[in-house]
Amino acid sequence: MNILVTGSNGQLGSELKDLAPSYPGFRFFFADKQELDVTNGEGVYKFLKKNGIACLINCVGYTAVDQAEDDRGGANLLNTVAARAMAEGTARVGATMVHISTDYVFEGKSFRPYTESDTANPKTIYGKTKLEGEIEVIFNAKRALIIRTSWLYSSYGSNFLKTILEKCRTEKELRVVYDQVGTPTYARDLARAILDIIPRLPQKLRAEVYNYSNEGVASWYDFAKAILETAGMDCKLIPVLGKEIQAVAQRPHYSVLDKTRIKRDFGLDIPHWRDSLKECMQKSG
Repeated sequence: MNILVTGSNGQLGSELKDLAPSYPGFRFFFADKQELDVTNGEGVYKFLKKNGIACLINCVGYTAVDQAEDDRGGANLLNTVAARAMAEGTARVGATMVHISTDYVFEGKSFRPYTESDTANPKTIYGKTKLEGEIEVIFNAKRALIIRTSWLYSSYGSNFLKTILEKCRTEKELRVVYDQVGTPTYARDLARAILDIIPRLPQKLRAEVYNYSNEGVASWYDFAKAILETAGMDCKLIPVLGKEIQAVAQRPHYSVLDKTRIKRDFGLDIPHWRDSLKECMQKSG
């Protein structure tokens, strides 16, 4: 099976590159913006047709949550327009589309883990454009799997893990939010789950939405504390309320995802976030 990974230089795309040799049944094509303009529908179609792509994994995203509030056009281009272009392209060649979405499609005021059928009600430009991207995929792709994930981190790219480690090298204390709760997700675990799921997709797949994150629950403060403990670094953490941080975009207070459906349908064994954090940091050295 020929698989195209778009946004291949990001966290998830980089982890898929790392895992590619472990999946000899797949022939991978990795494309970032230099190799393929994913906002150009005709260009996407021609690339898919030329290379006989049977599955497209879309890792493209405008993920600068605060910046998106002042750049709706940029967020819309990558999160919505590109999603539609790729969905239409896969439909024209009869390929499957795996589309990565986010916990930000929810309002974030729940008191129980969000299921796939809960009403989406995003409060940020990032969340709104990602939800609009999901809708484009649902209406335009013939075969699609939408995976919502949360708090993604990796040894690649920019993320909370790397920010905490970098700041602790230069600062004696850090203020970290403790009233926003979710689940840190190791991008490598998500990448592995996607590659394990693809051969198991049903023939009659139309457009399905699934949640995926690591197991367990944490606040950003809990996550930061675990990072420093795992790294053996000495830095004072000061727990603060989200409203004390001058963030442009509103963060969800609660965005834990219910993963019952993806575990049941594909037999996934999902690691706890603390175990995956240790694996990531050991890999990073």
